[in-house]
Amino acid sequence: MKSFEYGDREIGTTEVVYGVSNMVIGFGVLTLPRSLAAMTESSDGWISLMIGGGAALVFGWLIALLCARFPKMGLSDMTKAVANGAVANVVAMLFACYTFLFVGYETRGLANISKLYLFDRTPEEAICLFFLLVLAYGVAGPSAALLRLNLIFLPLVLIIVFLVLTMNITFFNMHNLKPLFVTDWQDTLKATKGTVFSFLGFEIFLFYNAWANRPKAMKKAILGGLAIPLFIYLIVFVFVIGIFGSEVTKNTLYPTAELAKQVEIPGGFFERFESIFFTIWVVTLFNTAAMAFDVTIIALRTLFPKPKRMTWVIWLCPLIYLVSMQPQSVTEIDTFGEWISYAGLAIGWCLPAVLLGVAKMRRIKGNEQAS
Repeated sequence: MKSFEYGDREIGTTEVVYGVSNMVIGFGVLTLPRSLAAMTESSDGWISLMIGGGAALVFGWLIALLCARFPKMGLSDMTKAVANGAVANVVAMLFACYTFLFVGYETRGLANISKLYLFDRTPEEAICLFFLLVLAYGVAGPSAALLRLNLIFLPLVLIIVFLVLTMNITFFNMHNLKPLFVTDWQDTLKATKGTVFSFLGFEIFLFYNAWANRPKAMKKAILGGLAIPLFIYLIVFVFVIGIFGSEVTKNTLYPTAELAKQVEIPGGFFERFESIFFTIWVVTLFNTAAMAFDVTIIALRTLFPKPKRMTWVIWLCPLIYLVSMQPQSVTEIDTFGEWISYAGLAIGWCLPAVLLGVAKMRRIKGNEQAS
């Protein structure tokens, strides 16, 4: 009798769409309105957001083309096919370092915001430790099972965002959005950098392509997955500016979180609605960090295949903890995240685009498998 292996062998288009969205909708949506308001005037940040989202869609399309060109192959196998084994090993190591640091940043960011809004008496060191323990449990299982968690949690995130915005609609003031188109084009382009950073993360599906049962549909799946966070970012930014105004937003650490804080439910049924909001958001950050952690292990196992998965989990968790504890202030956390984002642009976006270009010039294709 053939064993049932679907749960740990393949992922479909739906998992890719939900996974891309959950990977992008993470810590950035809490801080993006502040960074946009600080670099643009009035509500003009939406222009930068559209430009950054457009750039993400372009690179998402290129990555999807690369995945479709090499069906059932991960990034290491793609690089071997285009270049050679040595280059593939370097690429795998660079990607492992990038996602490893990404997990450290997400862990510290979650600890920072959790201490501020949920556990004000709990040390950040303790929050990071317990979060890493949950992460270790999450990545101990198969990758496909981890990806399917997105199908459960993403709808909850979208619902909670919709509730927060709906319950704040009475505070929305259209005058806060005016005047329009008053920001200098140079400042608009500078603000675009932060929006591009907020779309990083979906490049991890270069590795998950090995489990995709419909590689030819990756383009539609990745672009669809990116369209969801682009819409969420736009509507959240417009609401934050419309409710708080540009000046207040640029001086608020987590503007999106403040929207949840001022929600009041009649009857006093929930006195602290932001607790529900952050409980759901912690789940999102868990999924984001868990997928990045999982890809770190996948990349390292292509270099060192002998150690088992749990061995990597046990060794990497203390290192992630040490990395996450290095930033000593919010400013240092932001700087840490900015440098990781630069690495993500180079390794996660530009490198696959180069591989695709070389593959097209040399007319290299992977095995022609199922679409």
